[in-house]
Amino acid sequence: MTVPASPRWAAFDASLEQARQLRRQGQLRAAFAQLERAHVLGQLRLVPHLRVHLAMLGLAWALRDGREWRGQLLRIALTPLGHLSGRLPLGNTGGADVSAFAPMPIAPDLARLMNPAAPLAAPSAPASSTPPASPP
Repeated sequence: MTVPASPRWAAFDASLEQARQLRRQGQLRAAFAQLERAHVLGQLRLVPHLRVHLAMLGLAWALRDGREWRGQLLRIALTPLGHLSGRLPLGNTGGADVSAFAPMPIAPDLARLMNPAAPLAAPSAPASSTPPASPP
């Protein structure tokens, strides 16, 4: 990997490796799911982002899924433009089954890896019918 070691990038590498193992075992759909996780983790850096789309392209070919294959070719072409313009849809899983431009919710485990300093969301307090007291 060409990025600094951190839990996020270790998880990125682990997802890519898991996808390779699953592909060798013939579990192509499960391999694609691992690549979707890697996409969310790596999409903010050009090289990891392209690596995931190239791996998705290879899986699309193995699946004989023409729609996914064409979708990955489009995403490979758009990725550098997204990085240059700073317009990347955060959380997008990278498959052709979703819009290449649509942000998506990030799974909590991936969100923690992407921003480990962020506190976990606290449960929201029930709405009160009385207004807060005004300061003296």
